[in-house]
Amino acid sequence: MLQEHEIKVLLIDDQPMIGEAVRRMLSEEEGITFYYCEDPASAIPKAIEIEPTVILQDLVMPDIDGLLLLRFFRANPITHDIPMIVLSSKEEPKMKADAFAMGANDYLVKLPDAVELIARIRYHSQAYINLLQRNEAYRIMENYIKRLEEEQARSESLLLNILPKPIADQLKKAKSIIAESFSDVSVLFADIVGFTQLSASISPIELVHLLNNIFSRFDNLVERYGLEKIKTIGDAYMVVSGLPSPRVDHGEAIAEMALDMQLEMASFRLENGLDVRIRIGIHTGPVVAGIIGTKKFIYDLWGDTVNTASRMESHGIPDEIQLTEDTYNILKDKYRLESRGSIYVKGKGDMMTYFLKGRK
Repeated sequence: MLQEHEIKVLLIDDQPMIGEAVRRMLSEEEGITFYYCEDPASAIPKAIEIEPTVILQDLVMPDIDGLLLLRFFRANPITHDIPMIVLSSKEEPKMKADAFAMGANDYLVKLPDAVELIARIRYHSQAYINLLQRNEAYRIMENYIKRLEEEQARSESLLLNILPKPIADQLKKAKSIIAESFSDVSVLFADIVGFTQLSASISPIELVHLLNNIFSRFDNLVERYGLEKIKTIGDAYMVVSGLPSPRVDHGEAIAEMALDMQLEMASFRLENGLDVRIRIGIHTGPVVAGIIGTKKFIYDLWGDTVNTASRMESHGIPDEIQLTEDTYNILKDKYRLESRGSIYVKGKGDMMTYFLKGRK
């Protein structure tokens, strides 16, 4: 980046006598560096090389028309903005008008008075330096804005990995607890059977990788069926259908998820040679969902429906999907269901439960 008083002058003139005369005019001027180019065909490469702050250019040269060279300078993106002071042997209104039309910044009859020439060089150079400094400031600002937008997008992505989008949008505006009642949702709990025994035989890092493999498969199913993953607790997985955006087919969606979870576990066993299975429980009913607290936000569910779904899993059987009667009633016409009969459920007493066996 050029400093405020760093002035570089490039003279393009086929007459070395003119070049020497201009050099002498500028030799005593502090902060001005003079360059001379006798060959107009080399003018643009020379300008690109030295990066002048102003160019003095003769309009009448034998090898190339001065106006054409001026056009070339303005057509080149590197030299497009460099101030151009054209020099002519006499005051010619038509030539002066053509020069300005081609992009000249100034017009002088050579050889100009030294004081006037230096004044115009300093004026145009400083204007160009100011332009470069403004462009640099804009570039820095654009980069800052771009980085800020990238950080905002990264923060937004992280937030959406933790919270549903409607809740994340509310959280940005809300100053109080976010909580909402939903009258009809289906909650699923899943637990990996045999994981505790497996953890005693492999390293913690291997265990985490295996668990990540399984839960990543489940996450893909959540996305496929438009459900909402709530959380994982150790080797347990919790997902809900029907919120934060209510849907009439919440039961069918959670059933599809459960059946595919069984398929994913079968695939995992085959690929890894491990005897781990899954126990799934589902219940349908009302919940309250939202965020409480002020740090480490988590979108969670509360209510008897959640507790009952958890009991369906914990009182279930490996490789089975256990349902309550409420869930059974909304699935019975579309899925193959099998009665397990009445079982005692801790905290609930005797309950009729069913197994989801497949699609009809």
